[in-house]
Amino acid sequence: MKKLDGMLLACVTVCMLVALYMVFIWSPIEVRMGVVQKIFYIHVSSAWVSFLAFFVVFICSFLVIWKGNHFAYHVAGVSAEIGVVFTAIVLTTGPIWARSAWNTWWTWEPRLTTTLILFFMYIGYLLLRRSDGESTKIARFSSAFGLVSFINVPIVFMAIRWWNSRLHPVVFGDGKNQKGGGVELEMLITLIVCVITMTLLYIVLVRKGVRIERMKEKTKAYMEQIYTHFS
Repeated sequence: MKKLDGMLLACVTVCMLVALYMVFIWSPIEVRMGVVQKIFYIHVSSAWVSFLAFFVVFICSFLVIWKGNHFAYHVAGVSAEIGVVFTAIVLTTGPIWARSAWNTWWTWEPRLTTTLILFFMYIGYLLLRRSDGESTKIARFSSAFGLVSFINVPIVFMAIRWWNSRLHPVVFGDGKNQKGGGVELEMLITLIVCVITMTLLYIVLVRKGVRIERMKEKTKAYMEQIYTHFS
């Protein structure tokens, strides 16, 4: 287990260095927006990880409700925390990019608005997990909310297509048929490397987070035994 974690961490480190080189040196500078466009690689790859994290929450929440899987409940909680962090990165890098592209820090454009709603929904999910009450009921109730919250993920992805937003670009195609390409080949390769890097980072964080949660659980059980013994 530790050997695998070490290998994953080393792989993430190498991929991160390669990704940074490709973003700031290898990939070309966009003609209209200039250097600020390079935030696109962090923005899009962070959005991908947030979607992946919330999909894991969806699957694990289903397992909690269906099977009462305790391990899945730990994974769902850790994945939701990571998803919220990466969504915060999306909501931070987006306005920085928007300031250059749209000359405004924020606009109630469909994708921005639905992403903000998604952010608050999963904060609500995390708060539900920490509410007082019987642990089994909290697990089932929060998992049900986790299932419902995932409905917003495809809405965020499709928002600019459904509402025909002219501000937020369609990265991988244009128009209803999604043909054409939104980026140059070098930019696309760089984006793919960034997505792979962020995905590996997500895996490392989930593994670390789940291990910490299980250690907390064992510590809590041990302290309860000590309290019972001396009470």
